[in-house]
Formats: sequence, C-alpha cells, structure tokens
Amino acid sequence: MEIHYLKQMEANSSSSPTAPRPRVIAGPVIVGAGPSGLAAAACLKQRGVPSLILERSNCIASLWQLKTYDRLKLHLPKQFCELPLMPFLPHFPTYPDKRQFVQYLEAYAERFGIRPSFGEAVERAEYDEKLEMWRVKTAGAEYVCRWLIVATGENAEEVVPEMEGLREFGAGGVVHTSGYKSGDVYEGRRVLVVGCGNSGMEVCLDLCNHNASPSLVVRDTVHILPREMLGRSTFGLSMWLLKWLPINIVDRFLLISSWLLLGDTSRYGLHRPKVGPLELKSRSGKTPVLDVGTLDKIKSGDIKIRPGIKRLRYKSAEFVDGRVETYDAIILATGYKSNVPCWLKKSEMFCEKDGLPKRPFPNCWKGEYGLYAVGFTKRGLLGASIDAKNIAADIEGSWKETISQSKYSPSFMQKHL
Repeated sequence: MEIHYLKQMEANSSSSPTAPRPRVIAGPVIVGAGPSGLAAAACLKQRGVPSLILERSNCIASLWQLKTYDRLKLHLPKQFCELPLMPFLPHFPTYPDKRQFVQYLEAYAERFGIRPSFGEAVERAEYDEKLEMWRVKTAGAEYVCRWLIVATGENAEEVVPEMEGLREFGAGGVVHTSGYKSGDVYEGRRVLVVGCGNSGMEVCLDLCNHNASPSLVVRDTVHILPREMLGRSTFGLSMWLLKWLPINIVDRFLLISSWLLLGDTSRYGLHRPKVGPLELKSRSGKTPVLDVGTLDKIKSGDIKIRPGIKRLRYKSAEFVDGRVETYDAIILATGYKSNVPCWLKKSEMFCEKDGLPKRPFPNCWKGEYGLYAVGFTKRGLLGASIDAKNIAADIEGSWKETISQSKYSPSFMQKHL
C-alpha cells in the first residue's frame, strides 16, 4: 500500500517540472527558529533525535532581531528566561537587553549544532493518512516527516485593529511597534500610542526620553505592578509565594504591595481589573504591566492618558469622550497573533479562530498523529522550555522503534519517492 502510494507521489512530481521532489526527514520537522524552536531542537538532540528547522526569515529569533525596539530588555529575570540545558553567562545582568538575549540564542544554536533552513516559509502542512506521514510544503520544497512541531508561537503576525479613518490619518503616520526602533525620530512631535501593555508603556517612556510628547490610549482595565518588590523580582517572589499560598492570597499581597509602592493608579485613568493579576494571567493569558519608570511619567503629566478612539481623521483623533486632538504620528502597540491556521490544515489541535491550541496549559503541547506545539502556553520562555522537554521525551519513546520499521526508514522512503 505504502509503496504504491509513494510511486504515485513520484509520478505526480515528475509529471510537473516545477513540482519539488519530496525530501524525507528522519526526525521531526520544526516550523520556526525562534527561542521555542531552538529549545525543541536542542532537547531532541540531547536525546539523540535529529530534526530540521524551517524558518521563513533569514535569521534565528527574527521577532527579536528584526521587530523589536532598541531599548527592549527581558521583563523577567534571566533565570526565568533561559532555555533548557544552557544558562545565561554569569556576567549577564539580571535583565539582559535585546542584544545580549540574541547573543545568548546564537550561542545556544552554536552549542547544539542547530542549523535552521532559512528563507523557507511553510505554505501548507497536512497529515497524509495514506502515507501516515506529515507533508510540509514551502515555495521551493516539500518535506515528508513522521513528527511535526509547530514553533511559530503566539506572536507570528502583527495585530492591526480596525479603526474608522485609519487610512485618513496620513501616509506614513501610523506604524506598528514591529516597525518602531527608537524615539529619536519623533523628537518634538506629538505621538499617540495605542495599547497599554508592556510594549505600549515602554514605547511611551522611550518617546519621553527622546523629547517627544506621547499620549497613551487605555481602553481596558490594566494591572500595573512594580518590577521588583522587597528586594526581589515581582515575578520570582510570586512564584515562591505560590508554593505555599493559594493564588487569591498571593494576588491580594501583590495588589496591597503595589498600592503601597505605586499608589492608586485609578487616579491617573489606569483602572485595575476586578480579577487579580495572577488569576487573570491564568484565565486569559493577559500579562500584567511591570513598571520600569513609565508610571512616574504618567503622574508628572509627561505622558497623557486618553480613552478609546472613536475615529481618526487627517493628523487628528476623536476619542469616545468627545475630545479631539491633533497628532503627528500613531504607534500601534496592539500586539501579535498566531498564524497557524493559515498553513496548518485539518488539525484538531489548534483553534481556527485564534490559532492557539484548544487544550489549556499544561496539556497544550501534544496533538494528533505526531503533531506537537511549543511556545503556545501564554507563559513566555519558561512555558516554552517546559513544552520542549515534554516533546523531546515523548518523541524519544517512539523514535528508535519507528525508525527501525521499514516503511518509515528514510532510505526506504527516499528510494520510493
């Protein structure tokens, strides 16, 4: 059955001069060379399982290297952001900056001999029930594999919200944070930042530091916490407390401490959700803002808080409270989304609406027919590391058995392709 079907595939390929000859991959194919993909490849290699990473860009960690602003640092201490099997260098600061984190990732790839295939954007991946293998197609190649690991992550594509009059604002006047590098080009200009997450807050601070005049659109409630409290990182302290106390008690402690250290943020238009920060993160994946100095700028009036936008016009914005103000530029700090539904076909693992696994953490890493997901936990690099270890352990269990079977061996497959 398999031989007949493989010969049919070969006939189909040879009949079209442009159709690529399928290449059989002995181990898993990993889609995405970000931190999640690198972690999966390293954990697999440690267990003796080879893999192939397909990456659409020309570098590893393309989001970090190509689509982040210059002042970016890790929001959490480095011990919570290191990938499996390799810690950060001891001399790195507690919160490594963008350059240092990329340096760490490049050293990580070098240490484990990870060589992604760059410039290969996956256009379609689908499980072939007749062959009992995954078929992964890019613009110039087709790969056949027993296991497929989705590592494109939660931040694959920019989210650009629908706003009335967005195109009227002015050519070149609206940019997503993926295209923002530094506030130096906005010196002396009035800038409207849309989105009050960690990125929106930091962009506003960067604009202030470059003598721009930012306003921040806050449409929803938001938890703002100090990055550190009691001499420890807020995140690290929270994780330690959760070992001994229920989440609602830890949330109450965080809110009381934040009120003592930061004051009542609602006085400045920053209202807190009714649900505590850790509980909200667990339910929806919404991350609290860890303040690095932006709140002081809001208190001083250097950063102005504005409500939701009703509509945009040329170089101006009308807000839902009826106020109209002029701006030279708009920066969309509106985040990213998964693009998995665009290329992964007929999968029961991922939701078509948001491109995330249907099963919640910690059971979101394994799907059907050898399909896996790494980096979709809504728990950052720490969650991706947990996924990578689980996936490698699971694949190792069937790797030697599967590769010994004639119908799955690369030599058998390639011979009949």
